[in-house]
Amino acid sequence: MTTNLDELCVNTIRMLSADGVEEANSGHPGMPMGAAAMAYVLWTRFLRHNPANPEWPNRDRFVLSAGHGSMLLYSLLHLTGYNLPLKELQNFRQWESKTPGHPEHGITPGVETTTGPLGQGFANGVGMAIAERFLAATFNRDGFNPIDHFTYGIVSDGDLMEGLSHEAASLAGHLGLGKLIYLYDDNQISIEGSTEISFTENRLARFEAYRWHVQRVEDGNDLQAIEAALAAAKQETTRPSFISVRTHIGYGSPNKQDTAGVHGEPLGPDEIKLTKQNLNWPLQPPFHLPGEALEWFRKALETGAQQEQDWQKIFNEYQQAHPDLAAAWQGWMSGQLPDGWSRDIPIFETDPKGMATRVASGTVLNSVATRIPNLIGGSADLAPSTKTIISGEKDLQSNQFGGRNMRFGVREHAMGSILNGMSLHGGLRPYGATFLIFSDYMRPAIRLAALMKLQIIYVFTHDSIGLGEDGPTHQPIEHLASLRAIPNLTVIRPCDANETAQAWKAALTNQNGPTALALTRQGLPTLDRNTLAAADGLQRGGYILSDPDAGPAQVILIASGSEVSIALKAASQLSTRNVAARVVSMPSWELFDDQPEDYRRKVLPPETLLRVAVEAGSRQGWSRYVGLSGAVVGLDHFGASAPSGVLYEKFGITVENVVEKALALLA
Repeated sequence: MTTNLDELCVNTIRMLSADGVEEANSGHPGMPMGAAAMAYVLWTRFLRHNPANPEWPNRDRFVLSAGHGSMLLYSLLHLTGYNLPLKELQNFRQWESKTPGHPEHGITPGVETTTGPLGQGFANGVGMAIAERFLAATFNRDGFNPIDHFTYGIVSDGDLMEGLSHEAASLAGHLGLGKLIYLYDDNQISIEGSTEISFTENRLARFEAYRWHVQRVEDGNDLQAIEAALAAAKQETTRPSFISVRTHIGYGSPNKQDTAGVHGEPLGPDEIKLTKQNLNWPLQPPFHLPGEALEWFRKALETGAQQEQDWQKIFNEYQQAHPDLAAAWQGWMSGQLPDGWSRDIPIFETDPKGMATRVASGTVLNSVATRIPNLIGGSADLAPSTKTIISGEKDLQSNQFGGRNMRFGVREHAMGSILNGMSLHGGLRPYGATFLIFSDYMRPAIRLAALMKLQIIYVFTHDSIGLGEDGPTHQPIEHLASLRAIPNLTVIRPCDANETAQAWKAALTNQNGPTALALTRQGLPTLDRNTLAAADGLQRGGYILSDPDAGPAQVILIASGSEVSIALKAASQLSTRNVAARVVSMPSWELFDDQPEDYRRKVLPPETLLRVAVEAGSRQGWSRYVGLSGAVVGLDHFGASAPSGVLYEKFGITVENVVEKALALLA
């Protein structure tokens, strides 16, 4: 039965959220006020968490996909006893506070993922649920279930409108993620007004078609109905659950409830006064915390500690029964690579014909996968082309959650966000693959992975006009420049098989964010490292690949990926014209820019101002290395449909053009 204490607690969430937005004079009070009741039921009657230890590995995960309602989450975190003092709520949206405008993972204790861009949290939760199922299938044994938790979320109209949620929901239904439960805040209001102006499909039927377990709660303040729906959802083990809850945005506000006006702006001094009067709430002070309500919420500390203690007992027994599995699980959760993980990475022999770097990447992936058993991922229905299948491993499916090969389907947008959720869960090293051109579909998720500094690897193949006959729709031009513009994202474009091996090493040891590997469709020579610098120079982003036989260099040729071999041939031709040329392989701007200044000056001496950069993509950004007096051989237009060799010739990505540019600079 709903009690006066329940009502007091729900209104505490409402008014704490509204006061935070009012104090900041910025934010979204309506969603927290409308969704407070269902959040209260979830957090006090279902969510297994320990506020004193937000990193307890078997905690339930909670995702506020409707991140604009961040004060709802901050209120719950403070009330239940997380290390988020009231002063942080009073400092909402201010400089260096732990309560930014939208939840940010790594800033606020208890925030599982960075949300706000709508749909992202929805898909992150799918990734978390996949991670839980994979880890459970891998480690749970003989009645010992050390991995056994749910992923809950609150999603909004905006989340469901974004195409990302369609992709993620489809895959979640296919996989039968029975431990994924979403509450849908059906308040029927968006920024522009009623959702009737743009969003009228049958959402419940849609999720039924996705193979979700679907329920409807008609009154968002009916705590008993919400509790019953959540209990029923927990009993459904073969389908994810979608609970539509009819709420009222800005609940309690006499003049703004059920209006767009309460969506993205404060109630205002007059309206917040009227709201408090309407809810029988003290007008002063702001951020009032009734002692009885706070005492009830803080029971989460005692309950959570007991839940973690009970789990620890189970894990201790599991550790005695299965010491090797327990040690492996602890190693996975630590995020550390196992000893000897790189031992089997091949060294490729010199070969003028060589291989595509995507092929070399597939070989390297399989060499490390045998020693990194938590390396898991797949492709957006392009695995035969991206070479991202782990040989001998099963597919991850609803009847085989222990498989390491993921079949994302043609869902790049969801793949990127699901990878984020898998990484955030902990214990896994996820990767995802598609053609470089389709990284555009993943860009929002890549950006958030970089913002959260997640250790994710993107395998982007068919990285230039070199993919050939598929034409300009599939030939990336601006994509390298676009990805390089994202802070904390390391972009690596290796020039041959051995640089590709080094690229995987760099990606797997990168602890500062995700890594994007840009790989070729076409074959590239495997360079003779007996006469050229070793491929481990890739670890520094750029390195001197070859120098003139005698005397200082008059010109420096800088290239990445498939164009490095062109630069080497151009240097050879220049030498026949008595022009001394240095060749610098520059697979990663980010890694190079992180090097000490003396190293960078050694590779690109300031006194050698005549420089030519070569890359089959946008020229944008290369001026940072060639300067105003240098030249860039690249592309600032779309490609065309023709064999790759013809395209390189027609568009001037040739030895002859590089030589001509160098001679012109010297002249």
